[in-house]
Amino acid sequence: MLKLKEQFDLERDVVFDLLRKEASVCRVKEYSEDVDTRILNIERDGSVLYSWKGATVTTRIGKYDPNTKQNKLLYTFDKQVCVSSCSLNKEETLLAVSLAQNTSGQERLKPISKCLTLLIEIHPINNTKVLKAVDCRVKVQFLHQETEAKSALESHLLLFAEDGYVDLYHVLLSKQEGYRVVISNPERLSRTAERLIEDFCWAQWDGHTQRLYCLTRKDRFVLRCIQFYPNQSCDTVFELVLKLPANAFHTVRFVSLGFDHYHVEKPEQELVRMQVFTNQNGSMCVCYSQPLTDKQELTYVMVLVHKDCSKRFRVSLGNDALNSDQLHPLFIPIGYYMLVYLRGCFLHCINTRQQELLCHSLFLTGQDVNLGARLQSDALTVMHKDDETSVRLLELASGSIHTAELSPAYLLQILRSDARPRCPSSRTDSRRLAALHCLLVFMGDDPKLELKVVEWLCDNMNAFESFDQTQEFILASLFRICYKKSLGLDKVLPYSCLFEKKEVPACLLELPGVLCTTELRVVPDFKGKAARLHGFWAELQWSTERTKCLNAVSNPRYRTSHIRVDWDKLRSESKASSHVNHLEENTKKVLSVVDTWCLDKKLVPLFQEEDHQQRAFIGLTVDKLREHLNRYLPQLGKKKIDALVVNYVAKLLELIRHMLESAWLKYKLGPRALCLATKGGPAEWAVFHFMLRILESTRSLCLPLPPDLDNSEANERLKFGVLKRLPEPMEQRIYHMWDHPVSSASISRDYVKTLLEKHNKNKGFVFTGRDKPGSRPEFLPLTYLAKMLSDIESQALNPFEEKENVDARFVEESALMQTLIQLGFEEK
Repeated sequence: MLKLKEQFDLERDVVFDLLRKEASVCRVKEYSEDVDTRILNIERDGSVLYSWKGATVTTRIGKYDPNTKQNKLLYTFDKQVCVSSCSLNKEETLLAVSLAQNTSGQERLKPISKCLTLLIEIHPINNTKVLKAVDCRVKVQFLHQETEAKSALESHLLLFAEDGYVDLYHVLLSKQEGYRVVISNPERLSRTAERLIEDFCWAQWDGHTQRLYCLTRKDRFVLRCIQFYPNQSCDTVFELVLKLPANAFHTVRFVSLGFDHYHVEKPEQELVRMQVFTNQNGSMCVCYSQPLTDKQELTYVMVLVHKDCSKRFRVSLGNDALNSDQLHPLFIPIGYYMLVYLRGCFLHCINTRQQELLCHSLFLTGQDVNLGARLQSDALTVMHKDDETSVRLLELASGSIHTAELSPAYLLQILRSDARPRCPSSRTDSRRLAALHCLLVFMGDDPKLELKVVEWLCDNMNAFESFDQTQEFILASLFRICYKKSLGLDKVLPYSCLFEKKEVPACLLELPGVLCTTELRVVPDFKGKAARLHGFWAELQWSTERTKCLNAVSNPRYRTSHIRVDWDKLRSESKASSHVNHLEENTKKVLSVVDTWCLDKKLVPLFQEEDHQQRAFIGLTVDKLREHLNRYLPQLGKKKIDALVVNYVAKLLELIRHMLESAWLKYKLGPRALCLATKGGPAEWAVFHFMLRILESTRSLCLPLPPDLDNSEANERLKFGVLKRLPEPMEQRIYHMWDHPVSSASISRDYVKTLLEKHNKNKGFVFTGRDKPGSRPEFLPLTYLAKMLSDIESQALNPFEEKENVDARFVEESALMQTLIQLGFEEK
């Protein structure tokens, strides 16, 4: 399910280097004693802080730099100590350390505290300042902010006490002798501490975004977020009430605050495991799990703040519970997907952007549950960055760090797999739909991957039992392309063909063994003035408010099929009406954008012919979509909406052209493909079938198509070949739609034939002044025919325009041209 790439290995990148250096210090060929290396913390820039037991049996602290691949000694204690927490400031001048002190045995008789917290000058190694000596655990973490050079002589340290408070120390530094960095007025250091939070029961540090999340409880649980800014200020910007069990936390919980190897959490006492994840596009997920004591059922909750809702999942484990010794699942964020993983039981890949239907999330059980061969341990730690589509996973037992992303090969395998034994086809359809949606919307920017999906469509043209894969490809791909233009479109634009169905199949509304309940209105509270909220917080606030508004109205999502009635009316409307002219202006905007995208060599020649019906359809689609967005998203502004709509329809036409070109590439067809002068091969039949599937799918969705082939010599032969194979009535209808001289000639011949058959065979006629023979070249058969048509044209309807008279001169010139061609005096 995951594609893994090893980024760091403690044994390879640290231990081997330490052994070599220790051997050099001890002047022996090889130092083989166990160095007992332990990872302590991972800072914002990816630096790994670790401790090890040196050759002199003392504890040392070092740093591994992932950029230079080098190890650096930071500090050496004069004895063995138990480092429970550690952090290094950005300038590498200060080291904060918490030591778990031994209070057993003989040490128990000494009046010492359980935890000693130190602030150490290391540039160079100099003084040590005691910050705390208390009987509870203490976590330390430096802020790593982007600051100006003048602020380099100031560091800020967060101190978390298990007693339930958080202090912020402002440490002023000074330079001595040009290079020594020391603490200014160390005796006043305790006075600089600022109490940020009191009485918290859970805390999480997000080093990448420099945010602190804390959970407090008086009469209810309240999640608070403190944002730290580059100008050294901080602010409580967000609060959210959570519905948690009253006894959720027996002891204070620390998340993403380093690794304490001397304190073991008892899983059975952890009634709730919680973590907050954000994404830079303005999404926030609060995830927590609640296992039951009998281990037969697991409950986990996703509070989707950006969607103004929460989802509670209850999974029946059954016999699978025997395969896992975990009580809580692991939450793994990858982009806007959230993976819920319980080893040996299930893997739930939840789509937090298109969360309305369960079928757009992938649920795997049994043998399918596997994160990768190199990640078998339960002790995995997620190190998340909110601007990536991948995540870093730390396996603490082995000391390895892997980057993990969703595996496109695995998802393609799900698409290509046949119905499994004892697995209903409807359930297979649900998996395929979730995999297809992930490939198209989440990973679709990869053109090679998109080509593989099109190839899969060509190999599976018949619609599945519960959804049309061609329709899903068009709508999901189009949604991905246009979603980037504005993040407010997910509630108003279609992203799946299922919303066009009168009733979604039951197999796509539920997952076997999974019960899901949705609760709307999570009511977040954004603190401070709106002007102070910027970046992520501004986007999250806007997204939340917009979602609330759209949830309060009916049918905010645009449905392509709603245009059908207007399209039927338009086909009976006069071509010269102002409405048709207005639609033509819309079409010109769209095709002008399409043309700029199609300057490269095209395998399938499109967008070159005056296809009046499709042009009108394109203009109507622009009109209706613009009208819908103006109604539901007026805050975007008319100018932005107009540009967005034109881009949407243009991208639709371009997408269909791209589908055809991908099919041409798959079957390696040349410019004379589908030429009916010769017998077609299997490849041409396959492409023709694929084109029919596109036609059927777009017709059902009521979507416009790009105009037809142009009138090059090869394409004309193709069109004539198609026409000659059609029944005569249908052939005549096609001639009326094809703007070509041959069509005009055919219509003219049929018109003349009809008139002559109805004529009363009166051979006498008199020339009028306008029609005197001397005024034009004398050709009696043609002159006679022209006069006859002039006399009787008022008795018949013009086949080109029912409400207007036929142009006799046009018919005359067409007939003359056809005669010259037949006699060999002119070429076509």
